[in-house]
Amino acid sequence: MKNGQVHPRVWTTEVTKTASKGDLILSVRAPVGDVGKTGYDVVIGRGVAAIQGNEFIYQLLRQMKAAGYWTRFSTGSTFESINSFEIHNAVINLPDKHEQIEIGKLLLSFDRIITLHEEKKCQLERLKSALLQKMFADKSGYPTVRFVGFENAWEQCKLGDVFVESTEKSKDDNEELLSVTLKDGVIKAKSLDRKNNASFDKKNYKLVIPNDIAYNSMRMWQGALGVSKYRGIVSPAYTVIKLRNQLENPYFYQYYFKKSETLNLFRKNSQGLTSDTWNLKYPLFSRIHFFTTSIEEQQKISSLLNLLDRTITLHDHKLELLKRMKQSLLQKMFI
Repeated sequence: MKNGQVHPRVWTTEVTKTASKGDLILSVRAPVGDVGKTGYDVVIGRGVAAIQGNEFIYQLLRQMKAAGYWTRFSTGSTFESINSFEIHNAVINLPDKHEQIEIGKLLLSFDRIITLHEEKKCQLERLKSALLQKMFADKSGYPTVRFVGFENAWEQCKLGDVFVESTEKSKDDNEELLSVTLKDGVIKAKSLDRKNNASFDKKNYKLVIPNDIAYNSMRMWQGALGVSKYRGIVSPAYTVIKLRNQLENPYFYQYYFKKSETLNLFRKNSQGLTSDTWNLKYPLFSRIHFFTTSIEEQQKISSLLNLLDRTITLHDHKLELLKRMKQSLLQKMFI
């Protein structure tokens, strides 16, 4: 089962138990309670059970799984399962057929809208990934895809020619504590759902101001870096860099640094014997060669990628809202 649909995994010429098109397929072995619809006649194995039911029953079974209904019956210390007796004797509450149909229609419409937004989000993420590969120069010095009006080769230089390290300390004991994450870059530490490991004495913490780029020296090759939108301080374990030319676009470099090829370059230039000890301090970072372009092209590229990011985030918010709305309906429309 995947996303509520049955997908063939093994093909067989030995017909044993069967299920018909439109049946619901319930997993009776780990993960117990997963349910999907089959769009064709299938042969089923011992790990699943076929149930004849409508959309209401399908949604009810999903709610039972989410509520942990089957957990109380599943047996086996290492391989959980339920049997036909527990399925046959499961107690459920059913409205009349007409109400079943109407509830099923409403919940199905939510599923379709959610799936549509998930597909749109995936398409946008694939588009962004493709643009990251094609809008930055390769070894030839030219990108594969460019905006109209830009034709010159990109300039090859060292990162130290573009960035300078900042080791400035804050003199304000009340500066906001910032943190660097893989997904979101530089964010306020208080927004993280994790233990605050900051030292009480912050005299060695580094000052970060908007448009600075901060990165985790030991995890930069994984993407733990980003442009800060805030003024604050970060742990001495982080490296803070500033653009030598303040007119250049820091977000252009943030996207550049998130490319898989760039991350591999960071890893190759890091010191250390294992992935736990790789470290890319500024002296090593500054010697890395790369290609850069004009401020105008930087702005065009970062604006487009930023637009995609905002659109992806919008779809994320819509998905979260739709899922919460559906969950609320499930809780209120089922007894």
